[in-house]
Amino acid sequence: MSHPLYIAFIWHQHQPLYKSPGSGVSLSPSQQYRLPWVRLHGTKDYLDLVLLLERYPKLHQTVNLVPSLILQLEDYIAGTAFDPYLTASLTPDEQLTYQQREFIIQHFFDANHHTLIDPHPRYAELYQQRQEKGQAWCLANWELPDYGDLLAWHNLAWIDPLFWDDPEIATWLKQGRSFTLSDRQRIYSKQREILSRIIPQHRKMQEAGQLEVTTTPYTHPILPLLADTNSGRVAVPNMTLPKQRFEWAEDIPRHLRKAWDFYKDRFGQIPRGLWPSEQSVSPAVLPYIINQGFKWICSDEAVLGWTLKHLFHRDGAGNVEQPELLYRPYRLQTAEGDLSIVFRDHRLSDLIGFTYGAMPAKKAAADLVGHLQAIAKMQRDSQSEQPWLVTIALDGENCWEFYPQDGKPFLEALYQSLSDEPHLKLVTVSEFLEEFPATATIPGGQLHSGSWVDGSFTTWIGDPAKNRAWDYLTEARKMLANHPEATEENNPEAWEALYAAEGSDWFWWFGAGHSSNQDAIFDRLFREHLFGIYKALNEPVPPYLKQPVENHEAQGNHTPQGFIHPVIDGKGDEQDWDKAGRIEIGGARGTMHNSSVIQRLWYGVDHLNFYLRLDFKGGIAPGQDLPAELNLLWFYPEKTMVNSPVPLADLPDAAPLNYLFHHLLEVNLLTQSIQFREAGDNYQWHPRFSRAQVALNNCLELAVPWADLQVPPDYPLRLILVLADEGRFSNYLPENALIHIEVP
Repeated sequence: MSHPLYIAFIWHQHQPLYKSPGSGVSLSPSQQYRLPWVRLHGTKDYLDLVLLLERYPKLHQTVNLVPSLILQLEDYIAGTAFDPYLTASLTPDEQLTYQQREFIIQHFFDANHHTLIDPHPRYAELYQQRQEKGQAWCLANWELPDYGDLLAWHNLAWIDPLFWDDPEIATWLKQGRSFTLSDRQRIYSKQREILSRIIPQHRKMQEAGQLEVTTTPYTHPILPLLADTNSGRVAVPNMTLPKQRFEWAEDIPRHLRKAWDFYKDRFGQIPRGLWPSEQSVSPAVLPYIINQGFKWICSDEAVLGWTLKHLFHRDGAGNVEQPELLYRPYRLQTAEGDLSIVFRDHRLSDLIGFTYGAMPAKKAAADLVGHLQAIAKMQRDSQSEQPWLVTIALDGENCWEFYPQDGKPFLEALYQSLSDEPHLKLVTVSEFLEEFPATATIPGGQLHSGSWVDGSFTTWIGDPAKNRAWDYLTEARKMLANHPEATEENNPEAWEALYAAEGSDWFWWFGAGHSSNQDAIFDRLFREHLFGIYKALNEPVPPYLKQPVENHEAQGNHTPQGFIHPVIDGKGDEQDWDKAGRIEIGGARGTMHNSSVIQRLWYGVDHLNFYLRLDFKGGIAPGQDLPAELNLLWFYPEKTMVNSPVPLADLPDAAPLNYLFHHLLEVNLLTQSIQFREAGDNYQWHPRFSRAQVALNNCLELAVPWADLQVPPDYPLRLILVLADEGRFSNYLPENALIHIEVP
């Protein structure tokens, strides 16, 4: 029997609990919510995703809605939730305080400017003023209409394009400027109207059979770490753990029961699937999930790889080798019963999450469908009796900010192609499992303890700041345990504060690896939730909770924090490079220190390109203050290939300059022309075609396609930059090191 290729999309919709329980003082309404992301993502990302899907009835999907997200949506719908952004938006222009004006100038451009600001001329005009003239200039020169327009546009730009045909919204978009307080009040009403449709629309589509709605432990905690923080050492045996071991497995059934009851109340039925927070699983958490009644869970291919002791390799096109291992459900066997589990294709999920937004919509959709068609062909060639299920699971909200029109053109092209393709069939996970129950089994005790990030928990534990936060949580949890009279019934404030503090997001933002311009607020929120536990128990708050968990000043050198998609125009757009790795050059000791012409180096990747940026000292000129030739030399560790030395005169015989390299990209900084070469026999270099992009304006920006380098996915590279003048060595960077790069 020939099966179509079954595909399960799972969109994960989640926001942490931004609602502050207070810190010993009574809260005014404007202080209730520290950040606006539930309200703004609610108007941009949750409703449109399923409304678009509804237009393609053949396509079935799964959406995960985290209880803490729904709770906050309900507060905004009821009009009882206020955040500082909303409070400023609803303040008459003439009553804005000096502090509010500072806040507005600093934070009301918190959006991807390519997709959310630049398409709107008035919003873009205000943004350019702030970027080019600075915050101080805006504060000194802006008049009330400038603030009024910015307050309006910050809210308007986050309304999804799917709703732009609404007569009121269309009028505001056409109006462009001179917005009044009355306009802003109406925009707020429109936001609440959109928010109020989200849950009913999901319930309606689930009842119609096109959608499956799943849930997550109540406030999105990482269950394996609640059971035992020592589980961090399963993937990383030498991990530095918190001083105190957190072992409160009894909190796991609480989170699961609350999520279960919450779901039943909102959707009129019981949930079948559970999205474990951060796709984190371990043998210890399975009995609780089974006993609560869930039928299936999902995790990442890395977790399956660790579990099976199998490394998933990919071919040059990025398709999985031995796909039959990944594209099937498994049955986890435990003493409490069995539980089905599906594992997502990490690369396909990441292409949607991090790469397709930088491609033309139809080309991106065709690329994804092409990957699925290739998998369908592999399935046919395998002549397997068992149907395959490709799981694509990812964050359903944040990626769309990087897509034109919030991803609408991409999703329309994708959904139309999938509707027209007879060999591909989109299903909900439960639909597939009901028709084709899992036949492959995994003993529950064999399941790897890990998450969707590298199959480990290093994103949430092991770093000094993350460990400090776990120690603070442990102390607060012990304090609550010392008050057995404080039950969920008679002291819900203490328990709600605990659940909020156990959420995964706080630990994500602490320490190295992830950063945003709101790190300090996340730090404060975490501590306020812990404050709430002590306050509800009438216990003194430990002094350390009044100090930040870590220093939030800008760091110097750091490794990449996520994929980037910069526009190569030589302007060094700050948002384009905010997740890039950074190496300080001008302020470092050594060869570059005297002139400090190059001040810093930025680097990063996506699935299409490697990106490089060099920041120069102001006023420098290539060929005068700076050598005119820049050479990028690529070193491939542990790979057998033909290599050649750096082809420059006067080259010092010292590592890493005396290494042999395989690829060379020469950039002429005067003409912005490039020459790409590959190493040949007898230490020769041979010209090759390159699609690399280069631009030099107030900085140098480069994009080098992975196709030029001909390297497979998941491969390590090393890079050195060498400056030369008329073929003679001048200098190199970074000093005494190679730049470590991981191909996605």
